Amino acid sequence: MAMPEPDPEEKIDATFRNGSLTAAGIILGFCLTFISRWVSNPNDWSRIDILPMLLLVVGIGLQVKVFADLLARDSLIAAKYDRSRRLFLIGLVIVAAGIGLALFNDILGLGSMPILG
Repeated sequence: MAMPEPDPEEKIDATFRNGSLTAAGIILGFCLTFISRWVSNPNDWSRIDILPMLLLVVGIGLQVKVFADLLARDSLIAAKYDRSRRLFLIGLVIVAAGIGLALFNDILGLGSMPILG
């Protein structure tokens, strides 16, 4: 069932947007900390580590774009806010897939960049 399109002039409350901006910033900070810690690991990289890293970079890139979009003045327009929210969730799912794949590789002993310690 398709959701109705919001009125092009419909706006959201700034307080609601600010809460979303805070949540997105916290999650983005966690993702950046995770990738920073993983990259700074002294172990050598292997080819199997490329796919999780690619997923992490793409997902974080989407999150950064959404964060910038939410800082824009026109982010109070409901249609733009809804688009940003969807993009953020897609970025979050991509990051989760990257972390999951890296963890799976670590458990199986395939990757050289351990997550579990």
